[in-house]
Amino acid sequence: MYDVTIIGSGPGGYVAAIRCAQLGMKTAIIEKYNTLGGTCLNVGCIPSKALLDSSEHYHNAAHKFETHGIKLSNLKVDMPQMIQRKDDVVDQTCKGVEFLMKKNKIDVLHGHGSFVSASRIKITKEDGTASEVDTKKVIIATGSKPIVPPAFAYDKNRVITSTEALNIKKVPKRMIVIGAGVIGLELGSVYARLGTEVEVIEYQDRILPGMDKDCAKELQRSLKKLGVKFHLKHMVTGVKATKTSVTVDFQKRDTEDVIQTKADYCLVAIGRKAYTENLGLENVGITTDDRGRIEVDNHLQTNVPNVFAIGDVIKGAMLAHKAEEEGVFVAEYMSGEKPHIDYNLIPGVVYTWPEVSTVGRTEEQLKELGIEYKVGKFPFKALGRARASMDTEGLVKVLADKETDELLGVHMIGARTADLIMEAVALMEFRASAEDMARICHPHPTYTEAVKEAALAATGDRALHV
Repeated sequence: MYDVTIIGSGPGGYVAAIRCAQLGMKTAIIEKYNTLGGTCLNVGCIPSKALLDSSEHYHNAAHKFETHGIKLSNLKVDMPQMIQRKDDVVDQTCKGVEFLMKKNKIDVLHGHGSFVSASRIKITKEDGTASEVDTKKVIIATGSKPIVPPAFAYDKNRVITSTEALNIKKVPKRMIVIGAGVIGLELGSVYARLGTEVEVIEYQDRILPGMDKDCAKELQRSLKKLGVKFHLKHMVTGVKATKTSVTVDFQKRDTEDVIQTKADYCLVAIGRKAYTENLGLENVGITTDDRGRIEVDNHLQTNVPNVFAIGDVIKGAMLAHKAEEEGVFVAEYMSGEKPHIDYNLIPGVVYTWPEVSTVGRTEEQLKELGIEYKVGKFPFKALGRARASMDTEGLVKVLADKETDELLGVHMIGARTADLIMEAVALMEFRASAEDMARICHPHPTYTEAVKEAALAATGDRALHV
């Protein structure tokens, strides 16, 4: 009998398992695949960042090194080696999770987990053999999978998702990306940097829906310079694949004119959905919403009292770090502690180059809420550090309450903003003001000075270097 059994070993699941073990619970984790780490470590966050970094190095070598006084000859992409390095990074990271499971004395059970009852879990292996375990509590952390409508003719060969896009062994000449969200833009930028002609088709009138508009516009400009072509306000009407190519039909919204384009690959990146298939939820009466997500209360508890759910399988942003926070939250709540998560202060990042990062409210959200605010902006091109590194694209935007000066949202695009955003997160956790942010001494020359300058601009047009 286990105190807690976690179904799924992604960032939410394995972190929940570690925290449960730290709190003295006898813990088991069930994983259907041979390696631990879930989507994030195996076919998501980690491998995509490995390829993003590799493609960035190549692009810099091809376009910036000569300006730096570094001359190269016969520069070319070794795609198999690039994929091998990515695989090595994934392997090291997954083995790290295995080590953490052993260190914390967590039993790892391989197979597909499903509910027999609220306290009994069946584990079915690939060969069809099954076993069962008894448990006092259960945490569902089964994550999500890509949404691929049948009309898109997904074949894993020429019509692909992010999973297959991580294993292309030859640089494609052309790639069509359906969806201008985080995943589509990240992977599209990988191949655009390697020389692929990339076309992005997006139904909405902008890229990165839901994120700050100024940052989205800046990123779109940057990607256009890279050669990416955008078709906004367009919808896909048909996808046909052969063994060697794919043809996509699409049209502008509210028109009948069909445009046809052909490419080596079509990457479908229109979002992800909660993965709850064959979990046996019906056996215990766990309820889901109209999008298939497991319904939970403020304690991440389902309608079955001893069963909790975290991460992509419930509502909210599909982010690895959100799942991790929820895993710790549930473990501590089950132990009688009083943990807390402020969902408004979970940062979001787009790992293109320049990077986009955001925390708190956008201007659109503040307007909807009727909150009066003030804005401060500062461009990266005004930073000495950015000029020194040739990373002058980008800006920092600070939104503060018009009356109290409390920080309400911080949005950035530029070099290393994925790391810079944590200054804003930390300050907002303590309900700091724009004045507080502006008064902190920032080292010179650094990218962080853009944060200080944007805060100065928000406190009354006091930016010093524009």
